Amino acid sequence: MLFSSIVFLFYFLPIVFLLYYALSFSRMLQNILLLLASLVFYAWGEPKYVFLMIGSILLNSGMGWLVQRWKGKKQKAALAVTIVLNVAVLFVFKYLGFVLKNFGITDTPVSNLPLPIGISFFTFQALSYVVDVYWGRTKAENPFYVGLYISFFPQLIAGPIIQYNTVSDQIRNRKSSFDKIAIGLSRFTVGLGKKVLLSNCFAAIADNVFQWSAIGTDKVPVPAMLAWLGSIAYTLQIYFDFSAYSDMAIGLALCFGFKFGENFNYPYIAESVSDFWKRWHISLTDWFREYVYFPLGGSRVNNQDYMVRNMFLVWLLTGIWHGANWTFIFWGLYYFVFQLAERFFEYPKKMKSSFLKHFYTLMVVNAGWVVFRADDLYQAGRFFLNMMGLNSNGFYSDTAVMLIRENWVFLLAGIIFSMPVARNMNEMLYKKPESVANKVCTVLYPVGMLLLLIISVSYLASGTYNPFIYFNF
Repeated sequence: MLFSSIVFLFYFLPIVFLLYYALSFSRMLQNILLLLASLVFYAWGEPKYVFLMIGSILLNSGMGWLVQRWKGKKQKAALAVTIVLNVAVLFVFKYLGFVLKNFGITDTPVSNLPLPIGISFFTFQALSYVVDVYWGRTKAENPFYVGLYISFFPQLIAGPIIQYNTVSDQIRNRKSSFDKIAIGLSRFTVGLGKKVLLSNCFAAIADNVFQWSAIGTDKVPVPAMLAWLGSIAYTLQIYFDFSAYSDMAIGLALCFGFKFGENFNYPYIAESVSDFWKRWHISLTDWFREYVYFPLGGSRVNNQDYMVRNMFLVWLLTGIWHGANWTFIFWGLYYFVFQLAERFFEYPKKMKSSFLKHFYTLMVVNAGWVVFRADDLYQAGRFFLNMMGLNSNGFYSDTAVMLIRENWVFLLAGIIFSMPVARNMNEMLYKKPESVANKVCTVLYPVGMLLLLIISVSYLASGTYNPFIYFNF
């Protein structure tokens, strides 16, 4: 079930919301409702895979209890079994077909298994829970609480990835208020607008340009101008798509009294590749740092070779996590090379011009998204040749001019809102609560949110929406 769907907006969410607050007299009943609603939410699009979700809940809650009870070798063995089983399930559904294909095996029943939506996200949450129990960061819980943590529908299928110790107290003792509901609904509406009005517009441009490039130069020429427009459109699309989901997830959670950490912090204003990854998909970066990089020794090792190894493994796994394709593996190692170079040569820091730092980072990120979006490495290479005008396609494109003319408002809005313009304006108004501008905005803000909701829903009613990109991961 998509957040940006009529079924969710006008049936599922209102029913769950009203029932939830009708049960305000009992936190236990509210939690039971949220767990059942989350399982229904997942089963809506994946009926058979809801049992995989339930199995993950029972497995990890049970192993968490054993890890806490046992000590010594038995405890380590229980943790190892948990990791192996979780990774094995993820491997079978997400990577086995890819591995078999690379060995020329394509006609087996397991070669084309449908990918359970959000399996990478809820598997990582389940793993972090058991590891945290092993480290003593949290105590083992009963399957009911673990189930709500793993399956909670706002962040179930595309994050952000939450650690159990950040919500364990909230599950039992969270407090709801009108202010939280109002802020949560506003945050959800902003995310809905980002998805429906901006991301989907950029998707239409990017999808067409990448498809034209894949068809071939002899049939559909893609001049450099059009290729650059396609790459920029995808760069904007994936940001507004994924950050929109995070906004909606954080907003929905707040409506039910939960507070989640931010998952994006304006990554396109970064001044280095390392800075970009402190701002992009923050919860995933934190997960790999906490559960892979630090346990391997991180950068606090006497031998720099170990630090390089640790970084290599983290970025290899980051690429693999995103999908079963050589493009994702290359993409992960691509970022490993740049971050390693920045660490050793410190070249972004040595640049005096902030503009050059931003430009360098955006060029690296944009090129990375081309690889990420391409069907395979060959098509990625062809797209780069188009961008450089080396496929005998020239530079100028009437099609690019037409697309810019038709979508310039959305492209301009995407560029503006990928920067902290709105946040800075809010901070300025907050510092001057008695100003006329603050009072006017206080009155107009709910009107603006209502209009944004109406416009977004009107776009949904016309059927102009795409599934979220990260549902595939």
